[in-house]
Amino acid sequence: MTTHVTAPSLDLHTRADEAAAVIRDACSEPPRIAVVLGSGLNELADRIVEPMSVPYDQVPHFPRTTVMGHEGKALLGKLGGAPVIMFQGRFHYYEGHDLETVTFPVRVLQKLGVTSLVLTAATGGIRADLRAGNLVLLSDHLNLLGVNPLRGPNDERLGTRFPDMTEVYSKRLRAIAKEEGKRLGIELVPGVYACMPGPCYETPAEIRMLRTLGADVVGMSTVPEAIVARHAGIEVLAFALVSNAAAGVLGTPITHEDVLEAGRKAAPTLARLIERVVARLAAPDSPGT
Repeated sequence: MTTHVTAPSLDLHTRADEAAAVIRDACSEPPRIAVVLGSGLNELADRIVEPMSVPYDQVPHFPRTTVMGHEGKALLGKLGGAPVIMFQGRFHYYEGHDLETVTFPVRVLQKLGVTSLVLTAATGGIRADLRAGNLVLLSDHLNLLGVNPLRGPNDERLGTRFPDMTEVYSKRLRAIAKEEGKRLGIELVPGVYACMPGPCYETPAEIRMLRTLGADVVGMSTVPEAIVARHAGIEVLAFALVSNAAAGVLGTPITHEDVLEAGRKAAPTLARLIERVVARLAAPDSPGT
């Protein structure tokens, strides 16, 4: 098995092209919808029909995942009757990657012609009424990483220099998610995601700060991917699973094992919902398809 290493001399556009070519060769039908699975949320992968797996180490310029609960492969197949690509495992800023690396899979999706991206993540609940197992439908975010994934020279082939972020999380996709959630009896709580650099969980003082700033949940991913997706012209829908109460809310310690366990328990519910949303997006009368 060959492990690909990024050639520093190649620009982002070229690297994304090369990675997309490998994935495209494994596709029986080009995907227009993509899903990124967060920690412990791999159940959705079991719903893929006619799956084809592409390990990250077979894709040029993809790093390896190092976090428990992130499998490290792209899965191709059909979900809800639609051709999809699913990333089982993401790359994080706290692992030491720069944000160009963290968001590289989104650039590959752009090259593949993906038009809709569903992001999922395990998060800490900041609001006192949020409990483990709640599903939050993201309406906005706070980028508190201290850096932006679009910083640096802009390649106009990938997107405009100053992309608008008024509606990072698509109102159209949120409306579909709410309709399907209602049909399934799933409560979706609208909320704002605060992205922190990690890897340590936040202090109670930091959680009080985030609450004051208007955040409902906190995590260490999602936001860079959403920013780059919007730069690329991809519609974004994002679900945050509340895996635990954030520091100081209940006064109990937080462990990664608890996060994974909460993900496993909630995964079937989220999987049903995402499958229904994907089926709606793939319908012939769905705008934007």
